[in-house]
Amino acid sequence: MSHVDSGPKNDSDTEKKTEPAQDTSSGDMDVPKTKLLDAKAILWTFGKCLTAFLPVYLAGYYRVSTSLVVFGMMVYAGWKHTREAKEARLKSAVQLVNDEQEYISSKSFRSRRDLPSWVNFPDVEKVEWLNKVIQQAWPYIGQYLEKLLTETIAPSIRGSSSHLQTLSFTKVDFGGKPMKVVGVKAHAENEKGQILLDVYISYVGDVEINVEVKRYFCKAGVKGVQLHGMMRVILEPLIGDVPIVGAVTMFFIQRPKLTINWTVTETHYRYTIRYTMIMDTIASFLVLPNRLTVPLVANLHVAQLRCPLPRGVVRIHLVEADDLASKDNTVMAGMSDPYALLRVGPQTFKSRHLDNTLSPKWDEMYEVIVHEVPGQELEVEVFDKDPDHDDFLGRTKLDLGIVKKSKIVDEWFTLKDTPTGRVHLRLEWLKLETDTERLEEVLKRNESVVSKTAKPPSAAILAVYLDKAEALPMKKGNKDPNPIVQIAVQDVTRDSRICWNTVNPQWEDAFTFFIRDPSKQDINVQVKDNDRVQVLGSLSIPVSRLLSCQDLNLDEWFNLENSGPESRIHINTVLRVLWLDEAAAAASLLSSDPLSKSSASRPQKTTPHSSFATEGMLRIHLVEGQNLVAKDNLMGGMVKGKSDPYVKIQVGGETFKSQVIKENLNPVWNEMYEVVLTQLPGQELTLEVFDRDMDMKDDFMGRLKMNLSDIIDSEYINEWFTLSDVKRGRVHVALEWLPTVTQPEKLQQVLEYQSKSSYLNKKVPTAALLFVYLERAHELPLKKSGKEPKVGAELILRGASHKTTVSDRTSCPQWDEAFHFLVRDPLNEDLVVKLSHNWDFSLGSVVIPIKELLSEPDLMLDQWLDLDGASPQSQILLRAQLKILCPKETESSEDHEEPKHPKASSFRRKPEEELVQKSSIEEVPPSPVSRTSSVSVPEEEEVPEVTEVPEVSSSDDLRPLHTSPDPSFGAEGVLRLHLLEAEDLVAKDKMMGGMVKGKSDPYVKIHIGDKIFKSHVIKENLNPTWNEMYELVLTSRSPSDVLVEVFDKDMDKDDFLGRYWFSLNDAKHGRVHMILEWLPTVTQPDRLQKVFIILYYIILYYIILYYIILYYIILYYDKLLDFDFILVLESLFLVSSRQALQLQSEHSYQNKSVPSAALFFILLERAHDLPLKKSGKEPRAAAELVLGDVSYKTKVCERSTTPEWSEAFDFLLHNPTEEILIIKLSSAFEQPLGSVVLPIRELLSKPDLLMDQWLSLDGAGPDSQILLRAQLKVKQ
Repeated sequence: MSHVDSGPKNDSDTEKKTEPAQDTSSGDMDVPKTKLLDAKAILWTFGKCLTAFLPVYLAGYYRVSTSLVVFGMMVYAGWKHTREAKEARLKSAVQLVNDEQEYISSKSFRSRRDLPSWVNFPDVEKVEWLNKVIQQAWPYIGQYLEKLLTETIAPSIRGSSSHLQTLSFTKVDFGGKPMKVVGVKAHAENEKGQILLDVYISYVGDVEINVEVKRYFCKAGVKGVQLHGMMRVILEPLIGDVPIVGAVTMFFIQRPKLTINWTVTETHYRYTIRYTMIMDTIASFLVLPNRLTVPLVANLHVAQLRCPLPRGVVRIHLVEADDLASKDNTVMAGMSDPYALLRVGPQTFKSRHLDNTLSPKWDEMYEVIVHEVPGQELEVEVFDKDPDHDDFLGRTKLDLGIVKKSKIVDEWFTLKDTPTGRVHLRLEWLKLETDTERLEEVLKRNESVVSKTAKPPSAAILAVYLDKAEALPMKKGNKDPNPIVQIAVQDVTRDSRICWNTVNPQWEDAFTFFIRDPSKQDINVQVKDNDRVQVLGSLSIPVSRLLSCQDLNLDEWFNLENSGPESRIHINTVLRVLWLDEAAAAASLLSSDPLSKSSASRPQKTTPHSSFATEGMLRIHLVEGQNLVAKDNLMGGMVKGKSDPYVKIQVGGETFKSQVIKENLNPVWNEMYEVVLTQLPGQELTLEVFDRDMDMKDDFMGRLKMNLSDIIDSEYINEWFTLSDVKRGRVHVALEWLPTVTQPEKLQQVLEYQSKSSYLNKKVPTAALLFVYLERAHELPLKKSGKEPKVGAELILRGASHKTTVSDRTSCPQWDEAFHFLVRDPLNEDLVVKLSHNWDFSLGSVVIPIKELLSEPDLMLDQWLDLDGASPQSQILLRAQLKILCPKETESSEDHEEPKHPKASSFRRKPEEELVQKSSIEEVPPSPVSRTSSVSVPEEEEVPEVTEVPEVSSSDDLRPLHTSPDPSFGAEGVLRLHLLEAEDLVAKDKMMGGMVKGKSDPYVKIHIGDKIFKSHVIKENLNPTWNEMYELVLTSRSPSDVLVEVFDKDMDKDDFLGRYWFSLNDAKHGRVHMILEWLPTVTQPDRLQKVFIILYYIILYYIILYYIILYYIILYYDKLLDFDFILVLESLFLVSSRQALQLQSEHSYQNKSVPSAALFFILLERAHDLPLKKSGKEPRAAAELVLGDVSYKTKVCERSTTPEWSEAFDFLLHNPTEEILIIKLSSAFEQPLGSVVLPIRELLSKPDLLMDQWLSLDGAGPDSQILLRAQLKVKQ
């Protein structure tokens, strides 16, 4: 492509751009000239230096005073500085004048396309990056457009008229000025599988195109094209492979503003009509229903993409007009001869004109195909018929998206651009149906439609996709034909494009036809040569044939008649029934009063999207972290330090940040967050932990990701989650998806639950969600200037507010926008809706108390509301829907309420815990000795005695009477491992350099989570017997993997002998015999005695069996030997029975391990009124729990006399009747603050073996107490 000058530029830019070009183009010819210039510059510089030193030389030669020389130099320097400043001011003034003239003369700056990139408009985004891409790719885009003009548009123009059959493009150059994209709007509400974009383009180019029509010896040229408009870009279909988008379809919904600067020869005026026809053809090439489709993958149905099925059909009833302007002024009175023009894209209809009337009644009906909504508009213009020039009487526009939404619009529309006049239109949206049963009903309904137009209403629409043909006959002279197809239905005929010089044409065209009665009409297809004379084949398809096809779709090859023996054509025909919703038709009636706008024309209810009020709430409770990574290391990392952790949670576009816990690897946050989310798939919750640093970037400490769908399916998750991307660390998070209900009786339970919740971030749980759909307003007051307002609405509830978009100037704005609010207290909160003009001039307001919704059906208000501070007719249409959030705790407390234990916990979920325990019992294989029976619950429960609570002062009324444990408290069980023996282990201690196999010194390591058990070493044995027992307290959520590793004990490094379960798969041979038993726990005290009795009888059974066998052996040998074996047997039996109880507690394990009889759980929640330290300061309280030789320590609290720990511990008990728990309180484990002693046997008399109360402290103040929960659970 040749280069075209981009236009005039200022001198400085021209010099800067031409100098490099001269340097590169001149080559070696410019070298002497450059050297000459350099020599002159050197001589000039040398002369200036001599001139500067001359006064100094003369002053010294004539012995002049030095002060005179300095004074002269100062005068010279001041003069030079003043002159340079003056020149700079003059240059700045000249530059400012030039810039101002350029700014004033430039009209394009005022348009949106030249605004800065940071300026933003509602719904439309500026894409400066795209303009930079287009600028770099413009030469290649020009090549594609050149190909498009010569190969596609030129044949289309030649086929449009016989006078233009010799048209050709002799020169095509799109210049160097690229097209600019002013803005892009992405539509969110569109069909799945496509991306819908509105691209606002502006092209003022230096294009140069020369056109020649040889038939008339006419040459025309184009130098400069301007194109402004909105182009819709559809990316479809979306596919699961590169390039993701199957094709790109582009078109203008409305005719763009196209200006072409023609430069033609002297015969210009003779052919002005021809040029107008060319310009109209080019302009309408990309205007609906025409589309430009660029396929990106193979095997696509391009015709269906280029001309898809319409979105629907709008039936327009032009009823009448009223109060039109008078244009035919006479002596008596002025009248008009009105007629109307109706346009929808390229579809244009003209009504008949009525003479001498200002209130014409046309009663005409038209049907238009709607391809794109929103976007396409109906434009109605009214004119006065005159012999010379028709006078304009007004216009009105209506977005057809409103008709699709309302189904029927029957209103009077005020004409604009005229002082008076209005027009009455009835618009019906006909959707496309595949149900043939509705066809008869449509035909009967069409018989009752009254219209003064010649065309009756249609019952269906037919789409014909013309694909290709094969083996067409040759035309006369045995030449390849130029086939064209003519498709006729009734009296409408459409022509396809011409395929040149081929017998196998491929048209890929599409056409649409209105069908009045499918049972009486045919599709006539004729394939002709481009001269329209020679017929290459014909075909007739009855439309009724489609009624028996699936989905009313007929897609197949048809043999052509009057053609070659193998000639056939591929056509896809689709039929759709035009259906008008009867419910919508009955709801909208024609207005009987032409002078007023009937209120029945307004919708009485809102019509929100189906997704309105379907959102739910995710409540996130960030509890604590544990064993986090230390990031603040000391001494260059040689000494591990602490961290200052905080958490970032991202979900649904919201980001929450917790508080920073200073110098703690086990932080406790106890914070709650809430976010309203939809249930769309693919959403994730991301939790990241960071270490807060003051001087540098915060350090990363781990990440957790969860799919929102998993949380919704589980409804409630309360677990410890291991952090990923770090060595260690976990966080405790409770996630709850809150279902919404419309039952007002649930509100009181939710408010009670809300009052019991307390979080460190002072967050109050939300009680309900309020969804508001603001649809439209009616008869708003005008501005003080008399103009219609630009209306925006602001919705305020408590501290939250939302604003709608600002509508165009109208007194009846329509927004169709939805919002939601978090409601803490529905009984005391109000929703305020304020309407204003551009947010500064008030137009009215309305206040809706939320408590009023509680008395509405389904907690929903959907109606017109009067506006305060506006005119009496001013109203607003909205829908307010209240949905109460029902947490899991409120449901469980209602269904499983226990009167003997009042629950104050916000996490109590006993039914779920029992379900978890029950599932864990069923998953554990049965014991090799005996099968554990399930827990039996007695039918009748005794009423427990009321636990005596120590007397407290009146100031303690606010203290909780009972603890509020975590749901996992007391849910643990015991895993008992019995390591018996091993067989056929690998020999690692070989002798004589491995020539002689030796033995091994085996021992076993058992890993369960972070717990490791190690057996003793068996010396030189490949079949060792350990007979050791281990016990571990686990929850049902603890790690389920048990790793068993066998090693050979050596002095330097132990040799590996195998791992995993019984068959050691990492060694050649060897196996281990183990027994694993999961011991669930119960809270029945009689079970404790049963444990000892069962164990006693098992041992006694084996002793008796042993002595019975021994007895028969002695009877056999008693006759042979004279010895009283019976006496010996009796003595041995007495000794064995006395030792049976000892064997109960002294199970014969090599590691001296004694099986535990019960589990003891202790929750230490808080203390009250602890004594001060000796220094008078509040203590930093900590607690130590001691039971036998096992002890635990709590965290050290901040200085307080009422510390709170909320920490849980567990102990294994071997003899609950004799063991004692001691709790010691101290200040930082130094100064004692008191203690309490709790004998375990006291729990045996408690209901459910549970103690939950305040206990007085020994060695402390009289009011010092501690609140704890002690739970004893006996093993089954």
